[in-house]
Amino acid sequence: MKKYLEGLPKKIRELVYLAKDLAAYRRMPAYLVGGFVRDLILGVRNFDLDIVVVGDGIKFAEYFARALKAKLIRHKRFGTATVVLKPGLKIDIATARSEIYPLPAHLPVVKPGSLEDDLFRRDFTINAMAISLAENDFGRLIDCYGGVGDLKNKTIRVLHALSFIDDPTRIIRAIRFEQRFGFKLDAGTLKLLKEAVRAKMLKIVEPQRLRDDLILVLKEAEPIKEIMRFKELTGFSFIDKHLVAGAKTIGLLRCADKEIKWFIRTHPRRRALDSWLIYFIALTDNLKSPAIKPLVQRFALKRGEEIRILSYKSAQLKIAPALKKKDINPSELFSCLEPLSYEVIILLKAKFGGACLRNNIDKFFLNLNGARISISGDDLRRLGLEPGPHYQKIFKSILNAKLDGKLRTRQDELRLVKNIIRRP
Repeated sequence: MKKYLEGLPKKIRELVYLAKDLAAYRRMPAYLVGGFVRDLILGVRNFDLDIVVVGDGIKFAEYFARALKAKLIRHKRFGTATVVLKPGLKIDIATARSEIYPLPAHLPVVKPGSLEDDLFRRDFTINAMAISLAENDFGRLIDCYGGVGDLKNKTIRVLHALSFIDDPTRIIRAIRFEQRFGFKLDAGTLKLLKEAVRAKMLKIVEPQRLRDDLILVLKEAEPIKEIMRFKELTGFSFIDKHLVAGAKTIGLLRCADKEIKWFIRTHPRRRALDSWLIYFIALTDNLKSPAIKPLVQRFALKRGEEIRILSYKSAQLKIAPALKKKDINPSELFSCLEPLSYEVIILLKAKFGGACLRNNIDKFFLNLNGARISISGDDLRRLGLEPGPHYQKIFKSILNAKLDGKLRTRQDELRLVKNIIRRP
């Protein structure tokens, strides 16, 4: 595996060699493990290093963070830590451990273990390989459970018969990896997965854990593939008992996917979309409004995510009809869309994509989004107007006139302010 490691970008290669030097100096056996090893063999870009230490992973992480002058986040309950180098680049370091699940779908009880114990507790064979960082056998691949063979055969396989019972979120991950890599579940794994689904194991998982794995699915490059596989293997009642992804829902998902790609292509300098949230809202579109808030709360979504989900429901009734008007004024169009998030606007375009609505949304993004006036409260005070709620009314009148093409310069705005002030 040395040649694979040598082919890494310089910065990542330096981190690997730092881990190697620390392991030798501190006499702490350390290994690269998990998805990083898998992706290294596959030739897939993945720069999130995952290191297991036989002994004290947190102590090793402290040495590592100190050497890099980096931020360290400790998780003492599990004997793990994360070294944060910069946004998007982190190193997860764990103590090699074994796990016992006291009850199905509950968090495991962990205790220190060997490397083999640590690899055996993982979800699939392709994620249960390690690369030695020891000085005397640096780069040696350790594959106790046939991961390399399964990578070659494009197979997703669990390590033991209770895998989906111990941790039902592995059902979600099995589908995610299968679709991401174009692999297949091996026959035994597929049988175990279906048995766990029939036993309704996903319904007893803590909702926040479901949320985290579901978000990872929706962040995949082609999430609709995963969604179709969920439809086939599990259904969506683990999200909500009334959730059924029928033809209309799948159609909306496909339209949303198209509009996301349009937005990224057409407006590359605007803020990045939370694409996963668009897919989530589209997936749950058939749920009635009263069911949405309990779902959001059960999944403990962030406040901003909740606002966007609920605003989409209300926008369908209040905003969509106005957007279908051919002769809508720019100021009215701005008033409709400016308060909405990009995610909600994309969904409205996907769901109600008639020619007028599409043209109006295109016009908003091209000409109106983010429009501002030149004057401020200081200008109004200089004109002798005392501060108060009327300031906002004046600003709105100026902005509407500007949007509708009646004002072009700062002087035009000031003239209109003076006219407004003079009115009885």
